[in-house]
Amino acid sequence: MGAILLPDLGMEILIPACAVIGIAFSLFQWFLVSKVHVSADKTHHHSSVGGGDDKNGFAESLIEEEEGINDHNVVQKCGEIQSAISEGATSFLFTMYQYVGVFMVAFAILIFVFLGSVEGFSTKNQPCTYDSTKTCKPALATAVFSTVSFLLGAVTSVISGFLGMKIATYANARTTLEARKGVGKAFIVAFRSGAVMGFLLAANGLLVLFITILLFKMYYGEDWEGLFEAITGYGLGGSSMALFGRVGGGIYTKAADVGADLVGKVERNIPEDDPRNPAVIADNVGDNVGDIAGMGSDLFGSYAESSCAALVVASISSFGVNHELTAMLYPLLVSSVGILVCLLTTLFATDFFEVKEVKEIEPALKKQLIISTALMTVGIAIVSWVALPTTFTIFNFGVQKEVQSWQLFLCVGVGLWAGLIIGFVTEYYTSNAYSPVQDVADSCRTGAATNVIFGLALGYKSVIIPIFAIAISIFVSFSFAAMYGIAVAALGMLSTIATGLAIDAYGPISDNAGGIAEMAGMSHRIRERTDALDAAGNTTAAIGKGFAIGSAALVSLALFGAFVSRAAISTVDVLTPKVFIGLLVGAMLPYWFSAMTMKSVGSAALKMVEEVRRQFNTIPGLMEGTAKPDYATCVKISTDASIKEMIPPGALVMLTPLIVGILFGVETLSGVLAGSLVSGVQIAISASNTGGAWDNAKKYIEAGASEHARTLGPKGSDAHKAAVIGDTVGDPLKDTSGPSLNILIKLMAVESLVFAPFFATHGGLLFKLF
Repeated sequence: MGAILLPDLGMEILIPACAVIGIAFSLFQWFLVSKVHVSADKTHHHSSVGGGDDKNGFAESLIEEEEGINDHNVVQKCGEIQSAISEGATSFLFTMYQYVGVFMVAFAILIFVFLGSVEGFSTKNQPCTYDSTKTCKPALATAVFSTVSFLLGAVTSVISGFLGMKIATYANARTTLEARKGVGKAFIVAFRSGAVMGFLLAANGLLVLFITILLFKMYYGEDWEGLFEAITGYGLGGSSMALFGRVGGGIYTKAADVGADLVGKVERNIPEDDPRNPAVIADNVGDNVGDIAGMGSDLFGSYAESSCAALVVASISSFGVNHELTAMLYPLLVSSVGILVCLLTTLFATDFFEVKEVKEIEPALKKQLIISTALMTVGIAIVSWVALPTTFTIFNFGVQKEVQSWQLFLCVGVGLWAGLIIGFVTEYYTSNAYSPVQDVADSCRTGAATNVIFGLALGYKSVIIPIFAIAISIFVSFSFAAMYGIAVAALGMLSTIATGLAIDAYGPISDNAGGIAEMAGMSHRIRERTDALDAAGNTTAAIGKGFAIGSAALVSLALFGAFVSRAAISTVDVLTPKVFIGLLVGAMLPYWFSAMTMKSVGSAALKMVEEVRRQFNTIPGLMEGTAKPDYATCVKISTDASIKEMIPPGALVMLTPLIVGILFGVETLSGVLAGSLVSGVQIAISASNTGGAWDNAKKYIEAGASEHARTLGPKGSDAHKAAVIGDTVGDPLKDTSGPSLNILIKLMAVESLVFAPFFATHGGLLFKLF
């Protein structure tokens, strides 16, 4: 088998050390961002802060003489707007967490009751599932520990989302203020703030999972199969919170966005981020709630689930049988090295190369992806060399398959590079620097209908290459290392999660910075700088969504494999009616889910429009700017509507595996999982890319940067109006339905895996009756 070079103790030190380094790095970045002051205290404005380190934006006067604006008023205004956005986001998340808390407790009880009842709540040790000569801990223990790990995953996910949102709302006004010194300074603040979230999330997820495994091991001892089965609850907790964060946040942000646009822009003819518009704070809150808190929880869920899937499959192969702890925790070691690689990569954007001009922003962000992927390839090679035996066996549907350590390295590498390809294909189809989006913009000349047709066609076409990338990585990783290969390929795609999240969070922070600049009455030149930051952020947000969807496909397939082996199904035969009806129903679910989320955005936006109209009509002096609008009511409407509307889609996802498993059994459920995976990935990619393309086609016309764009514009022209319609249609597609679908795919799979013992024992009631 060959000895493992890295001793267990070395591994037990390395993993938490990397996590702590990640947390320390994020706190250091946060400290640098906090150096930009948002208060009208005069001492902050002039070069009084030590040294000459102007790169981090300390020791320069903030005032730009030619701006001719009373500096202190602007800074004070920025501070006020920022605290309003922060309060709105906090109040939404707290309201949501109250509802989600009730769900968490209810679902935790459900997990305990269902898993405990597998052996009739017996406390006696049982023969192991895969090796009946040995005894394993009772099913009741699995029930207790699965419930605990579910709650831990849920709480970690909630905290990750909340911290990310806090950091984003902390950084947006600081980015606006730095934009007065130049685009490079503002870029560094926005990017650093994104990095705070990326590293906190990656390191937190890793640390909690590692500590949980060590604590559970004290009870489980040699029963690794039971231990890692109980750990799967961690992934379920992470993803179920992500579902509510993504769906709730997505409905919130689009309700506010559509409401603010329809009344403000169209009816009252005031700019997008005008402070007189009552919905404008809710709109800015929405960016943080949907894209930061939602995205953070989503990628945390993917990370937790791919780790859990890999650990479950490994626990019944030679690592588990021979109790090789270092090899067993190989997935966590890959993630640990990922944190160090991302740390190095971040320095390329903030310290090694400075962004000085607008045209350098997007390349700087894209280089982050390429550098982190290249460095990570080396990192994976080293981890595979020191942490794995040269040959080992992996459990493959009832038989043990022999694998070499270099083959596992290739599995992780294939996932890592497939992620990069999906990211760049997404960028090609959604950035207005390339022909697909320019064609969509060009189609606006003949009205909204042609714009919609071109946009839909683009979305469908953009699915082709990502699906081939996913298909090839599945084929390669499965041929080498069966389902374990697919699980580590998913981890490979997520190994650079800290960088991916930093780039993703950068988008909403820049977007908010532009809004604050408009609301604080800053000059046109500063708006141009924040718009340039925002345009780059828009494309990178699309890349982030591409990553999330690609990794969801691999993660859910890995979970599917773990579920099939856990439920003791030897083959899934599509030709049996039990499985085929499952396939059909599963393929329908993403459509049902998308219909619910899109309709929810519509009805929430309706309430918002009515409230904004009411304020304009009843508050005297609002249009003249002498009276302040009631922002809080709009924030409350968005909050209440999104929370009410997120429950039905959430229930659909959470209840489907339970109903199918209990009534129809594990074969039909395996069909449902396969069907939802296959159709969900396609809809998610096309919805996200269609929405992104429409948005950037509108921005392409508005910016008027090229000769072609100028023939279509300016703002207010017929082509621009057609582009705005496309953008409004695409909003719920790209920010609500598309990104939520990847959670649907993963969540159903991980939930089925957690409840697999119960379904295998008591499931299929309807078929038992007949």
